[in-house]
Amino acid sequence: MAPRNRPARTRRPTGPAPARLRQLPNPRLTGLGGGLFCSAVMLVLAFLDALLFGSSLTVYGVLFLPVCALTAAWVRRGNLVTGPVVVPIAFTVGLLPITGGEGVGARLMNLFTALATEAGWLYGGTLVAGVIVITRRLRPVQRRRATAKARPSTGG
Repeated sequence: MAPRNRPARTRRPTGPAPARLRQLPNPRLTGLGGGLFCSAVMLVLAFLDALLFGSSLTVYGVLFLPVCALTAAWVRRGNLVTGPVVVPIAFTVGLLPITGGEGVGARLMNLFTALATEAGWLYGGTLVAGVIVITRRLRPVQRRRATAKARPSTGG
């Protein structure tokens, strides 16, 4: 079997920023793990929002966006489709401690009202997760196409 001729790898410049990025955690979550991570973080952030900011839905929405980005970035490649699916569920889970009410009916009404009025944050976070997932999915496809183009064809 003849060895393949592979193009020489070009070294990327290493400076302080890439070194710091390599030190950041890079977990790979399953679909269920991504959902649990996102829901747990949003629940903790909701309790902190209720404690520090008096249940501000705007603060909660702003905090939702980076959690969506992290969830989409940390989910495994095989479970990429779950990224944009779990973030709206986590948004709803996190709203439970923020929306108050006496009794089940009042609590549900406040929850649905919060979901309706904060739909912009919900859609924005889902869009962030979707864009990251699509980018992560297309990157290997583009790499394979570039490799196939660079490979000399042996036709005859």
